[in-house]
Amino acid sequence: MDQLLKDKVAIITGGANGLGKATAYLFSEHGAKVVIVDVNQEAGDQVVQEIKNSGGAASFIKTDISNSNAVNEMVDSVVEEHGRIDILINNAGILADAQLVKMTEEQWDRVIGINLKGVFLVGQAVAQVMKEKENGGVIVNTSSVVGLYGNFGQSNYVASKAGVIGMTKTWARELGKSGIRVNAVAPGFMKTEILSSMPQKVIDYMVDKTLLKRMGEPEDIANAFLYLSSDMGKYVTGAVLSVDGGVIS
Repeated sequence: MDQLLKDKVAIITGGANGLGKATAYLFSEHGAKVVIVDVNQEAGDQVVQEIKNSGGAASFIKTDISNSNAVNEMVDSVVEEHGRIDILINNAGILADAQLVKMTEEQWDRVIGINLKGVFLVGQAVAQVMKEKENGGVIVNTSSVVGLYGNFGQSNYVASKAGVIGMTKTWARELGKSGIRVNAVAPGFMKTEILSSMPQKVIDYMVDKTLLKRMGEPEDIANAFLYLSSDMGKYVTGAVLSVDGGVIS
C-alpha cells in the first residue's frame, strides 16, 4: 500500500474515540506520525499502544482544547518533539442536547467552548506554526450535516458546527498564500459511541433520512480526512465535504 502521509506529523484532536480514533489508525497506516489530543487519557493511551504494536508512530497529549494555555502547551510540545506540524485534524467535539426553551446556559457554553472556541484555539496555534515554518500544511475541521440543515434539540451543537464551516472558509482565504489548505468534513449519522445513548427509534429515524438507508462507518470519515490531507486533495481548499449517505432534510 502506498503511504500517502509518509513521515507527516499529524495532530488529531478527539483522537481517542470514534471518528478521531479511526483516523489515527488510518493515518498511521499511511506513514504519519500521529499525535492524539484528547481529555481521555486511558482511551488515548490505548490507541497509541495499538498503533505502536502495529509498527506505527504515535503519542498522546491530554489537553482541554477550550483552554488557550493548554492548547499552546500542547502545540509547543509537538513542535519540540517533531520540529513541525504538517496536518491538523480539528475533530474534538461534544453534545449537550436540549430544546431551545429548555437548554441551559451551561449546556450552551460547554458545547460552544469545545466545538467552536476549541476549534478556533487549536487552529490558530497550529496555523501560526505552519506559517512560521514556511512549509505549508493542511487543516481539516470537523463540522456536521446538522450545521448545514439544522437539527431538532441541538441549537448549541448546530450553531457550533455552522460556525466551523464559516471559520473554515475564512481560514482558507487567509492562509492560502502561505500554502496552507483548509477544508471541512461534514459527517452524517455515523456509527460511533455516541449512539449508545440514543433510543432505537431515533436511530431508525436518522437512517430513514439517508438515501443509502444505513449509518456511516467511522472509516468513511477517516477516508475523507485522508483524501483532504494528502496530495490527492492538493488543489482543494475552502471546501465542505459532506459524507452523509445522502441526507435529505
